[in-house]
Amino acid sequence: MSTPSLQRVVITGMGAISALGIGAEALWQGLREGRSGIGPLRHPDADRLKLKIAAQVPADFDPAANIDERTVPLLDRTSEFALHAASEAIGQSGIDFGQSALGLRTAVVVGTGVGGETTQDEQSRRLYAENAQRTHPLTIVRLMTNASASQISIAHGLRGPTFAVASACASANHAIIQAAQMIRYGMVDAAVTGGTEACLTYGAMRAWEAMRVLADDTCRPFSANRRGLVLGEGAGIFVLESLEHARARGATILAELAGSGMSADATDIVMPSAEGSSAAMRQALADAGLAPQDVDYINAHGTGTQANDVTETKAIRLAFGEHADRLAVSSTKSMHGHALGASGALELVAVIGALRDGVVPPTANLDQVDPACDLDYVPNVAREMPVRAAISNSFAFGGLNAVLALKRAP
Repeated sequence: MSTPSLQRVVITGMGAISALGIGAEALWQGLREGRSGIGPLRHPDADRLKLKIAAQVPADFDPAANIDERTVPLLDRTSEFALHAASEAIGQSGIDFGQSALGLRTAVVVGTGVGGETTQDEQSRRLYAENAQRTHPLTIVRLMTNASASQISIAHGLRGPTFAVASACASANHAIIQAAQMIRYGMVDAAVTGGTEACLTYGAMRAWEAMRVLADDTCRPFSANRRGLVLGEGAGIFVLESLEHARARGATILAELAGSGMSADATDIVMPSAEGSSAAMRQALADAGLAPQDVDYINAHGTGTQANDVTETKAIRLAFGEHADRLAVSSTKSMHGHALGASGALELVAVIGALRDGVVPPTANLDQVDPACDLDYVPNVAREMPVRAAISNSFAFGGLNAVLALKRAP
């Protein structure tokens, strides 16, 4: 029996909402300008928190814009973000989901690290602080982890496989990989996929404070004076299609999702492993048919914590060998913050921009060289250079690693 040929997977639409603005182009323009979306925390309980900075969606974001008014009461903030980004991505792709056959053969896979945390926090306050006897009747449909994926499915009539992926800070990349695999193996023709997170609640922020990994000034990945990560929020959603399907309808292709790699460290619940991370990078290269020297850019996980940045540097050297010294590596979390389960999706916007425009976004705030972080991190200013292929790293608590490999649009 012959083995069926695998479908090539391409990206035809992207949408985003982030601390750098509403829309994928707002995010990309902010990144290539080296502009930071990190600022003073806006929260009713800010005076009760040690955390004073965050990368928040602009205050003028209208949750009801472009969403059916009957749907708005059903949504947690994380689903609001996802629906906005999905509508943008689908609009850009020009895909017609009104065809019943295509709706049946389109998947929806959305990653989120914590799901409806805003709803969880509000209802816990009602029960435990205000001694309420009941929660809001829509609590479950707002907070369930699959809510964002389900709401996108309902809004656009998508009846293919629909589910959520939760793997902490690797959630978006894991979700995108699952969607791409279904296309590659012919289970579906298209997918709407990415990640969303709205984690800036009082309870979540107090929990992060307790871990003592938060910066108090800004995010400085790979810099010797780095002080930790900066929490962020937002969403990135993409339309994936088989190359054959995209070409048949004359779609504009943004990039090719050529391969992926996944691994687990199986060592420690929070301490990253260079061996585990490098294994995922090597798998992504092999899956994409790329040699190390074919890659020009890495969008690093780059959290700005002491442990991650040194370990990721070692992992890149393990995976790329001598070519590591010729790579451009940057962490865009220095500008859009660490949006946990949505981070990989925001970073995919950066990688698509680099491939499309030949511009590598910088690592902002990198002002002191750390001898243990000895790669080219594109400090502070974007770099114009041809980018033939790139990888995007997402590494999560739990020792979970998910890496995307992309090529220029075919």
